[in-house]
Amino acid sequence: MNETQADNSISPKPDTNVLVSVVLKIGLLICCILFFLAAFVPLDSFSQLSISIGIIAIVYAASSESLQHHKLRYFFRIFALILGSILSVRYLVWRGFHTLETTEIISLVCMWILFIAEIYAGIIHLLGCFINVFPLNRPELLLKDYSADKIPTVDVMVPSYNEPEDLLEITLRAALLLEYPQDKLHIHLLDDGGTEQKINQKDKQAAAQALERRHSLQRLCEKLGVQYHTREKNLHAKAGNINSALGHTDSELIVILDADHVPTTDFLERTVPWMIVDEKVFLVQSPHFMANPDPVERNYFSAFTRMPSENDMFYGVIQKGLDFWSSSFFCGSAAVLKRECLELVGGIAGDSITEDAETALELHSLGYKSVYVDKPMISGLAPETFASFIQQRIRWAQGMAQILILKKPFLNKGLSWYQKCGYMSSILFWLFPFARLTFLLSPLGYLVFGLELIQASILDVFAYTIPHVLVTFRQTNMLFGKNRWPLVSELYEILQCTFIFRALITVVRNPTQPSFVVTPKGENLNEDYVSSLSNIFYWLLILLGIGSVAGIYEFFASPLTRELTAIVFTWNSFNFILCLGLLEVLIEKKQLRKHSRLPAYDKVKVSHSNGAVYTGHLVDMSVEGARLDMDCTETFPDTVIMSLYTNALNEEIQLTCSVRYQNADSGDVRVAFDVANDDEKSKVVALTLCDSSRWESFQKRRTRQISYFYGLRHVLSVSITPIFKHIYMKFKQRYQ
Repeated sequence: MNETQADNSISPKPDTNVLVSVVLKIGLLICCILFFLAAFVPLDSFSQLSISIGIIAIVYAASSESLQHHKLRYFFRIFALILGSILSVRYLVWRGFHTLETTEIISLVCMWILFIAEIYAGIIHLLGCFINVFPLNRPELLLKDYSADKIPTVDVMVPSYNEPEDLLEITLRAALLLEYPQDKLHIHLLDDGGTEQKINQKDKQAAAQALERRHSLQRLCEKLGVQYHTREKNLHAKAGNINSALGHTDSELIVILDADHVPTTDFLERTVPWMIVDEKVFLVQSPHFMANPDPVERNYFSAFTRMPSENDMFYGVIQKGLDFWSSSFFCGSAAVLKRECLELVGGIAGDSITEDAETALELHSLGYKSVYVDKPMISGLAPETFASFIQQRIRWAQGMAQILILKKPFLNKGLSWYQKCGYMSSILFWLFPFARLTFLLSPLGYLVFGLELIQASILDVFAYTIPHVLVTFRQTNMLFGKNRWPLVSELYEILQCTFIFRALITVVRNPTQPSFVVTPKGENLNEDYVSSLSNIFYWLLILLGIGSVAGIYEFFASPLTRELTAIVFTWNSFNFILCLGLLEVLIEKKQLRKHSRLPAYDKVKVSHSNGAVYTGHLVDMSVEGARLDMDCTETFPDTVIMSLYTNALNEEIQLTCSVRYQNADSGDVRVAFDVANDDEKSKVVALTLCDSSRWESFQKRRTRQISYFYGLRHVLSVSITPIFKHIYMKFKQRYQ
């Protein structure tokens, strides 16, 4: 089985005739028996160490082969996953049966907390290995291959709450450029910021602003030829907004686009055919491509154009793995849904604040299918500030926890066993704050308070613990290496864990309490400043620093336990270095540009008013302007005409531009687009945001594998200076 074996069939499962089914079940049973025999067979520590060394060598060799392009790569992939997983299970079995003995009650409690965190991490890892063993690459289906009578009608819905009008206009203009029969395409703006409830609220100023927003967006929709919708009350947030519009529309398919999610012209061309070929498909989901860096990418790494994004692992690997197991789910936007399926479950679900995954769960449990098309055809905006980033992640985590508690997918009789695994893998991931905080703080129990964390010898640690860590890393690198650099996941989890942990506690106390909060987008940062969320990390650094000092003292004061002290001290020091570097993320960098510029390489011609024409190519661009590399040294006038071909419109376009900067020696030219009318506005949107090949090329350039040591060196290189920056900026802020 491999990525290229998928045909036009929606379901990637093997043939389910009785004979094949029986053979598969017997084979699976035999594999499970052998797996558990290997995992539970008792061995002394020296024998375990010898076997561990051999398994590590085999896993590393097999995983290397699995990354090569030959027919047996999937055999090596499965072999590396199974063999490495045996080592991990043996580690957990050893931990459970041989390392949890102590006479001190506090130490015993700490032992069990750490062990439970390790069990959680092990379950997540094993589920991840299972889900992502066969990432599914579906074949390309195009709308042009189907007759007009088979092409369904489409309602494109853009829900909005408080987003600025210029951002909405870009999304609506792009939706109007979609390649689709115009008599079957209807664009709708769903305005939840101009409801009757909003314009009649007691706060007169806020009511006036809501009324002005309604009138302004109505004028925009009238100008563009888009249908405007609002409703009486703001019930059930985004889900309620969409469901209200469903009652006033009648197209067969529904496309959901967040206010900042700009579609490329071929979005419907590549997604709608999957609805045509199988009537059981309720969802076609595509990736969310972020056209700007999130706070980690901008503040810490400054590597947006060369490092895989946080989204790339989920949309580039995990969703494809879920798709193989028929459990790829709705992500709230960049998706096509079937109206008749939504009507079966009463529209978009609203019991949780992650209405997208909840809706997919309901329809999967009824036997309907989902499809994931792995092509970036939507460009959105990542949160600009750390506070907005945390707000978004809290909503995702709380929503998944709500689904776990309220919907209990593991007990859902309508889901197949592999779909349950898929949903539980995605949901349980968001419980990571418990494990991450445990791994951060556990070393302090031993170094500062002298508590026992594990009852084991150094030989045991080298025989069980270190091999488990090594094979887990290698398996993760094999599955996600091109889409996630080493240590990046740890950095993201540490940044989020304290905030999400508190948010999850509120869900456990009252699963219906969390409410939907819109993530701020399009924020401008006028100056550098320290995030208001920094204090918790200062306290964390103080605790880890105390642990390091205590570890040094313990190393010299207790010679009999030096080996174990050295290991725990190294663990604590690693945490300390990571947290030091994360202070860089908490320094919000100045960002005066309203729209991020992305790399571009299109050939261009620039015309003077005197008729002279010069050639060159783009360096980067946004909807505001572009940077050019021109093959000339002549000084340009203040206004020029830029001509270039755009794939989105399949034609050459001309744009009037103001020259803002020119270096005649280097050929560097920076221009701003002078948009004179609606037609030129649409051309700028098409050029800059509606070409899917541009996003695909951008992602491929930054999807690359690096070594663990390169990632570690990069983290170490930015782990010293942030503390001094924080001290300087805090003093500056205090005495200004």
